Amino acid sequence: MTTNARSKGRSAARLAAVQALYQHAMESTPLARLLDEFHRHRLGAEIEGDQYVQAEVDFFDGIVEGVIARYEEIDALLAAKLSDTWTLERLDRTMLQILRAGAWELLARADVPTATVISEYVDVAHAFFEKREAKFANAVLDSVAKDVR
Repeated sequence: MTTNARSKGRSAARLAAVQALYQHAMESTPLARLLDEFHRHRLGAEIEGDQYVQAEVDFFDGIVEGVIARYEEIDALLAAKLSDTWTLERLDRTMLQILRAGAWELLARADVPTATVISEYVDVAHAFFEKREAKFANAVLDSVAKDVR
């Protein structure tokens, strides 16, 4: 696999992982069923006329499994980065999943450069939000990175 194809596959995996984590948070979909659904129906699929890039499946699985396994640790880390007037419960549910996935990758994937992790999740934030929210994701993940790397 070329470096560019791997990069695109990982970018697709990150976006899909945020979507899977959102589904898990909203519907409490069991992990095995969630992964199976994404493997068979979403990763690299054509949905409503849009062809999705084939995600790096093992990378996707690692993010989803890792975040779910470490919810408490990740949420405590994120909560410490929010101002006194904000709680995790006040965050938009999609933003929370972006931050969780980014924080997990910063914690667990030392092989991925810090700048890459932050940049990739800021890109994911841009897929769902305006510039202001993407800057928020950048600031929180940068602060997490300073603590864990």
